[in-house]
Amino acid sequence: MTRALIASTVLAMLAACAPAYQTEPAMAPEVAPVPLMPVDGISGLETREPDACKAGNYTSALGQPGSIIPTLGVTRDYRVAEYRGIEPQEYDPLRIVFRLDAAGNIYNIDCG
Repeated sequence: MTRALIASTVLAMLAACAPAYQTEPAMAPEVAPVPLMPVDGISGLETREPDACKAGNYTSALGQPGSIIPTLGVTRDYRVAEYRGIEPQEYDPLRIVFRLDAAGNIYNIDCG
């Protein structure tokens, strides 16, 4: 009796989750397209240049511990982004960003 009660309760709950039967397909309301704003002239936006900070020069550090960064001889501004750390959102195309994984190893080097 208990199994029959549990089975009927589960079937009733599954039936409640099933979509209602429709005779006609639902029609989405027609929406006018939104015109795109041009990016030129908007303050706060910057064009991202490929490797403007010369991060490619430090690819040998990938997989190394983050403690190696001061010994790399980086001559320009850099930032270390720790795993799940808070990172400021200002973008500097000439700054190198070393990104660390959960173990503290460098997994990515890019500009920003």
